[in-house]
Amino acid sequence: MKYYAVIDTNVIVSSMLKHNSIPGKVVDLIFSKTIIPLLNDEIINEYYEVLMRNMFGFDKNQIENTIREIKISGIFLEKEQVLEDFIDSDDIVFYEIVMSARNTMDAYLITGNKKHYPIKSFVVTPREMIEIIEKDNR
Repeated sequence: MKYYAVIDTNVIVSSMLKHNSIPGKVVDLIFSKTIIPLLNDEIINEYYEVLMRNMFGFDKNQIENTIREIKISGIFLEKEQVLEDFIDSDDIVFYEIVMSARNTMDAYLITGNKKHYPIKSFVVTPREMIEIIEKDNR
């Protein structure tokens, strides 16, 4: 079974900081094509901008490889304007893409910061996404 999801940048960062983690498992599920990332150019640019920050010290090749795999596995969508207010304006695009996707498919937004988004059943933590997948595969 395939799952469609917008992946918040904090999930990618967490997976690169500690691969053997729940966010790391989410990224592995992207690479194995179980989770299909939903994207647009703004999201890809955000991934690059954040992952390239000196504070993380990530290897540039690792960043390039990770983002390349996400792009290859992903589906690019047009964003849908939303009326909700957000704590961080950088988060809006992630919500706009999931809302656009939800017009035609069952889609999730996976984030480590649920409090930054409206309370919706499809806004899930990495752990909740893994639990959904494991439950469906029993």
